[in-house]
Amino acid sequence: MKFDGLLQLIQNTSDVMQQGAVKAINRMLTIRNWLIGYYIVEYEQNGEDRAHYGESVLETLANKLNNAGLSYRNLRLFRQFYLSYPQIGQTVSDFLTHEFQIRQSPIAKLYNPDNEHNEIWQSLPAKLPDSKLLSHMISGEKLLNSLSFTHFVQVLPIENPVKRTFYETECIKGAWSVRELQRQIGTLYYERSGMSRKPELLSEQVQQSVEQLSIREIIKSPFTFEFLGLKAKDVVYESDLEQALIENLQEFMLELGHGICFEARQKRIVIGDEYFFIDLVFYHRILKCHILIELKTKEVKHEHIGQLNVYLNYYKKEVMRPDDNSPVGILLVTEGNKALVEYATAGMNEKLFVSKYLVELPSKQQLEEFIMRELKKM
Repeated sequence: MKFDGLLQLIQNTSDVMQQGAVKAINRMLTIRNWLIGYYIVEYEQNGEDRAHYGESVLETLANKLNNAGLSYRNLRLFRQFYLSYPQIGQTVSDFLTHEFQIRQSPIAKLYNPDNEHNEIWQSLPAKLPDSKLLSHMISGEKLLNSLSFTHFVQVLPIENPVKRTFYETECIKGAWSVRELQRQIGTLYYERSGMSRKPELLSEQVQQSVEQLSIREIIKSPFTFEFLGLKAKDVVYESDLEQALIENLQEFMLELGHGICFEARQKRIVIGDEYFFIDLVFYHRILKCHILIELKTKEVKHEHIGQLNVYLNYYKKEVMRPDDNSPVGILLVTEGNKALVEYATAGMNEKLFVSKYLVELPSKQQLEEFIMRELKKM
């Protein structure tokens, strides 16, 4: 075997095994979430009193579990997932049957037949939809092998089962990333396909221009790293350059003093059904406001400023206390060999901001000089 052949063989083996590991993690995560949804629905339906107080049951469960991946929001999502995807029941049932045949498997040990708390699990049926719906549904096995749970989260709000299946089909066919699925739903691809004289031509054009699913896209899902017991700070989303800049920027801001207190890096927030991460969050004890910093190692785009303003409005509504002042956003951009700094104020009076806040906050010049120094070091 030639050296190039050896090199290619090792690379191909690594890629295949990595893809298999990612698929196994995603499959287990999705099965877990479906099962939890099943447990909750069966518990709620075991008596009118429990069904009536379903939401309070979820709140109590979330508080007792005290696990970010099993929050009240997620438990509600799992319940909806179970109700929306009954065809997955057969695959889950087959999976559990197989696990029980392996006596030493974790599942077999977990569900000991003598355990008095297993009555819900032991009644697990092979959930299949009625024949009318079956023709419009993708099999549970195909769904579990092709879509991450984050993909399912995007289509769950779609009430029309045919429309939901349309997006599932196109997503599987094109190996779409979650972002691409969101974009196609947002641009009304289903509706446009229905109005098109040649929907197959539209599908071909769409599939040629999509961003495809990558291993990185799956691994960075919040559901995945919560499932694996990781925290946001353990997951690196940025390039090495961005990560190094953020780490040094954190120290730089604290060294400036002026009452700046570090609060979080890669701060996770939930808006609607989406997770977002803010690069750096500080609190200014003199100005009594939060400072949100986003750093981009690419040219500035309108969506970057818009995204930062979304974060600011979220903080104004969900985080800001009555005695706090409005949060301030700082967008840092490294564009070629120059640095660009933009401030965002989310509706704050601009004159007030200039006269009051810039006295205490680092100036544009300070921040631009910091970025240029760091870039030269790298």
